[in-house]
Amino acid sequence: MRYLPLTDTDRSDMLATIGADSIDDLFTDVPEEARLDGPIHGLPMHASEMAVEKHMRRLSKKNLAAADAAFFLGAGAYKHHVPASVDHIIQRGEFLTAYTPYQPEIAQGTLQMLFEFQTQVARLYGCAVANASMYDGSTACWEAVAMAGRVTKRKRAVLSGALHPHYAEVVKTMAKFTGDTIADAKPSIQPEPDTTGLRDRIDEETSCVVVQYPDILGRVNDLTEIAEAAHAKGALLVVVNTEPVALGAIKSPGEMGADIVVGEGQSIGVGLNFGGPYLGLFAVRNPKHVRQMPGRLCGETTDAEGKRGFVLTLSTREQHIRREKATSNICTNSGLCALAFNVHMTLLGEKGLRQLAAENHRLACLAADKLAQVPGVTVLNSAFFNEFTIVLETDARALVRKLAAKNVLAGVSLGRLFPDVDALSQGLLVAVTETTSEEDIETLCSALKEELA
Repeated sequence: MRYLPLTDTDRSDMLATIGADSIDDLFTDVPEEARLDGPIHGLPMHASEMAVEKHMRRLSKKNLAAADAAFFLGAGAYKHHVPASVDHIIQRGEFLTAYTPYQPEIAQGTLQMLFEFQTQVARLYGCAVANASMYDGSTACWEAVAMAGRVTKRKRAVLSGALHPHYAEVVKTMAKFTGDTIADAKPSIQPEPDTTGLRDRIDEETSCVVVQYPDILGRVNDLTEIAEAAHAKGALLVVVNTEPVALGAIKSPGEMGADIVVGEGQSIGVGLNFGGPYLGLFAVRNPKHVRQMPGRLCGETTDAEGKRGFVLTLSTREQHIRREKATSNICTNSGLCALAFNVHMTLLGEKGLRQLAAENHRLACLAADKLAQVPGVTVLNSAFFNEFTIVLETDARALVRKLAAKNVLAGVSLGRLFPDVDALSQGLLVAVTETTSEEDIETLCSALKEELA
């Protein structure tokens, strides 16, 4: 199909139809200071293809690739090894198709994959039913809050202070459009989460309590008491997991009473990719809540000839049902990333996942032990999986920049995540995975010793 741009007359007719005097009228909701007053400054009006390629190559050389540094970044996005077979399989014709799962007769490969993906996520989370994925972990978190409101008929959500701040911001942004009240908090530098303070904030108007597991400081906490406290007030417990590999070693949220479990699936099958595209996971423990779930579910059935087949069993969105009955306006699932997750998880199997988790934890313990010996460094956590917080005697953000200049990506400073909380400025979140070598750990310790001396 050829691209035919609109003429000035076409634009004028369209503006007249909607009652706008100019194109600028369509952007009145954008603050004036955020609008461009002309072409983007510093960019030429045109350039040749070769010139653009050379310019982009020069820009790319400014990046420090994860594979080219001692890498300890985490905070919701983790560097894991993705087998080459994953990329090979996701490009096979029965999966890599222009067709979406709306047409079951020509999308059986995609539908079967999503059915198996749902099974994997449900087992991983300790839940009864999982959907066919969402955009990413943060939007899945908001969808869980919205779902809890539909189930409980309440409009107040209590967020743990140890929830990833980006997830909390997404929830607060979306709540502006729904009238939900969001009771959030900030974490404190202490070895154990403040579960007592969290339980005290739950009341009879609370729709759900949202906690992260492991939390933003890497702490691992038994959620059973929080679940009981929420249920005693008629609220649901929503658990966010940003590192699914951890569930190969620690108890699943569903086993501890979580009603809705959501998270980020990037760790399994999906590379860091400069922050996306990623993969939202969503599951519920009680099957009676299925019809309040966002997104869509694939199911197994038989065709007219009695052969096994797969269909979209439930799709509670406005493109399929009346808009006022839709549970979400999310229009699709992260199909390709879900496929990569499915393939990688299948290759691992339960035994492989547990072995992968054990290696992550072993290396993280080794790193924590060695960092604890560095003068000026204190390891905060009493329990963790592959990510933990260290407390420095200086501002962590400045130190991270200095180490990055030496090809050591030391971690994510809590001051970056919580810029308005001075008490966290000396905290550094350090993540260790199976891709971290013992040499990398020694490099980090040596670099810290040098900078903190």
